[in-house]
Amino acid sequence: MLVSTVGLDSVSTIKRLGVLTGGGDAPGLNAVIRAVVKSASNQGCECVGLEDSFDGLIHPDRARLLTPGDVTGILRRGGTILGTSNQGDPFAYSAGSTGGAEDYSSRCIDRFHELNLDALVAIGGDGTLAIACEFFKRGIPLVGVPKTIDNDIVGTNSTFGFDTAVAFATEAIDRLHSTAEAHQRLMVVEVMGRNAGWIALYAGVAGGADIILIPEIPYELECVAAAVAAREQLGARSSIVVVAEGAAPVGGETSVVEPAREGRLARLGGLGARVGGELEELTGKEARSVRLGHLQRGGGPTSFDRVLATRFGGKAVEMVLAGEFGRMVANRPPDIISVPLSEVVGRTKQVPPDLDLVRTARALGISFGN
Repeated sequence: MLVSTVGLDSVSTIKRLGVLTGGGDAPGLNAVIRAVVKSASNQGCECVGLEDSFDGLIHPDRARLLTPGDVTGILRRGGTILGTSNQGDPFAYSAGSTGGAEDYSSRCIDRFHELNLDALVAIGGDGTLAIACEFFKRGIPLVGVPKTIDNDIVGTNSTFGFDTAVAFATEAIDRLHSTAEAHQRLMVVEVMGRNAGWIALYAGVAGGADIILIPEIPYELECVAAAVAAREQLGARSSIVVVAEGAAPVGGETSVVEPAREGRLARLGGLGARVGGELEELTGKEARSVRLGHLQRGGGPTSFDRVLATRFGGKAVEMVLAGEFGRMVANRPPDIISVPLSEVVGRTKQVPPDLDLVRTARALGISFGN
């Protein structure tokens, strides 16, 4: 197991701390930044904000001192005051018009020392944490904070941003019930989540969906159509179908808006429209589809996410001052603990097909298309 690059006898030398946000934005990022800056400042430690993810360690003009005054009032704000990026991997950095990619990791390490940083807090999802883990292996003392609305990071029960995304998706489903009932339609709601169905599952159950399609359970469209027909026999004249963007039919592939390319994952999307069109043909019922997309990332965080993000930020500073590097903050109710980054990166936390919530949903009559 990797060990800290800063011994416990030198903990008192942690006087200047860097903080960055990477990957897709999520409600609660500002709450973490606020907690890090205030907690560190109260322990006599300066904070330097690195802008636009690891670009803050590549470009000399993308770093600035953060004081408690700079983070006052940002708890309730969505987005991130530091900016973020999901395309700036320093180990394969885009060379722009010249094409290809270059390894800028050494520049980042040099810049870390030029800024007189003693440690780094990296807030991000699986990609950001994987990059952070590599920098730790190369001698940068750092702590990771998990962030994703998808809730797919291994080692933590939940991530901030997930509750907010689910709350928004649930509200959207609530609104669609009334219009579906008024027009006797099928309404297909596509939500984010990439290769994990957590948002679809939780929002679908909370919103009273009739069918939920998730990546972990390949669906058969005929089964979905049969579920719609069964509801009609019971007198229901409308149905709500919640579709995770990464779901796929048995033997089929996920729906892709833009294929993967160097330094960038494939953009998923379009499955809701496809499922809606196919169901319309199979059932004879009029169907409409709604893709919530980035609306799930926007807006202020829920109270749950504000508290979780604040706990994460405070724990991250606590770990830095204790010399617990190469580890990630994690939510293990009722505690906030730390886990090794090496046990987290390169893995995805998916919905177990036999999860209690899945079993409960089936017991309620919700179809998963199989």
